[in-house]
Amino acid sequence: MTADELLAAYEARSAAIAERLEAGDASDAVKNDIVGLFKEAETAAERMTAFKESLRELVQRYKTLAAEKPAKAAKTRSRMSDHIGSSTYVERGWSAIASGDPKRAVKELERALELAPDDAQAETLMGWAQMLRGQYDDALFTYYKVLAKSPDNPLARVNLGYICLKKGIFGEAIEHLSRAIRQEQDRKASLYAHFYMGLVYLEREMYDDARAFFRKTLELGPNMLEAWFEMGRAFYLEGNHRAAAEAWRQGVEANRFSVWGEKCGESLKQVDAGETVQFAS
Repeated sequence: MTADELLAAYEARSAAIAERLEAGDASDAVKNDIVGLFKEAETAAERMTAFKESLRELVQRYKTLAAEKPAKAAKTRSRMSDHIGSSTYVERGWSAIASGDPKRAVKELERALELAPDDAQAETLMGWAQMLRGQYDDALFTYYKVLAKSPDNPLARVNLGYICLKKGIFGEAIEHLSRAIRQEQDRKASLYAHFYMGLVYLEREMYDDARAFFRKTLELGPNMLEAWFEMGRAFYLEGNHRAAAEAWRQGVEANRFSVWGEKCGESLKQVDAGETVQFAS
């Protein structure tokens, strides 16, 4: 049975219990079924956590074997100069991510990692770029490598949370993102942790909670126009088209020429014209 099938089975049993409770059944049998389901789910979660930890050993073994392979080319520059040279490509990679161009980000970060293969920042951003391109398995592998070296890396936690969101594993997504929100040393990680948490609650149709996280995102990063777009989407999906239009208008006014400013503008035109706003899946 796959993880998705197991989760579906648990959800079906939970729904069946909920129906019995709705019908007023407060018998010991219902109580026992709830306790039994909780224990099974808890055991499954613990086993999955242990399995995830075992993957770190595989990553480490892979890294050890890869390091034993002959170098592709002789290194003529010092380690310090390699890191200095790679920093330019790391900055370009981050700029591409921030501007919504993950394809270019991957190319820039590949060059950074050629110059400095052990650069943790470049690896972390590479996983981010892969994630934004929908290359979730590649991103997961990259982040397992990062976490093998730095288990508390906040950006890796943030983006693992996003990957879990895209895979529909909401509980694990919230766990990763909450952990990143609690840390205080990385402002960028905190910003995106709040934003992705908003997306989790938006996906679960908990619109008030989603908007609360988007507001906090904009407090931390006023120029993150994607939060204005998602704020508008939360209002729109809830049926408040007027508030949605206002959120998108603010996104346009902040920077109409950015990728997300343009998306806000497109949605604003549609809602103002009384058309159904179409959102990409």
